[in-house]
Amino acid sequence: MKPLIVGNWKCNPNSLVEAKKLFNSIVKGVKTNSMVAICPPFVYLSELKTKKIKLGAQDCFWEEKGAYTGEISPLMLKKLGCLYVIIGHSERRKYLKETDEMIDKKIKLVLRSGLKPILCIANLGQLKNSLKGVKNLILAYEPVFAIGTGKACSVEKARKMRISIEKKLGKNIPVLYGGSVNSYNAGNYIKEAGFQGLLVGGASLSANEFLNILKNIDKI
Repeated sequence: MKPLIVGNWKCNPNSLVEAKKLFNSIVKGVKTNSMVAICPPFVYLSELKTKKIKLGAQDCFWEEKGAYTGEISPLMLKKLGCLYVIIGHSERRKYLKETDEMIDKKIKLVLRSGLKPILCIANLGQLKNSLKGVKNLILAYEPVFAIGTGKACSVEKARKMRISIEKKLGKNIPVLYGGSVNSYNAGNYIKEAGFQGLLVGGASLSANEFLNILKNIDKI
């Protein structure tokens, strides 16, 4: 399959004008064999549309509707044109105290809604045996020490983790790498570590850097 490269903008940028400028710059420059998705903040999703790039959300709630102030359901995201939903990011586990039980409920509803969850894990203990063979599930290995620090995981350590994930869940589930990805190391995680794609954080906030990541992967 083609590599899946996902840009996670997190809580950035600060305005719709900036979001559109960044998104349009990426769209204009995209010429790649990879599958590309951008996950902006919820408030920008309805304003970012193109056939060249898929949209994803950074989170969702585990119920379709109801009295849940401030929450957003997978069905709402689907109607906005989303295809992917990031679930269980380490920042949400850390700052918002998300538990494995909460994450499991989100995954189940996202799948029932016809979207593709990108489940983020930092260790094998966060993988449930019930996920084995689940269709449309995508895994993202993101070591906590590498997220937003500029200290990317070594290619060899990442490769070993990918192999361990595949042994536990099977090879039919795509596995992405995330954590201080940039245009210099991106290709190594695909070529040498054998990942099926990347979850890109800070580097996705620069159109030039994100496009260079795509270009370097195309050279593989």
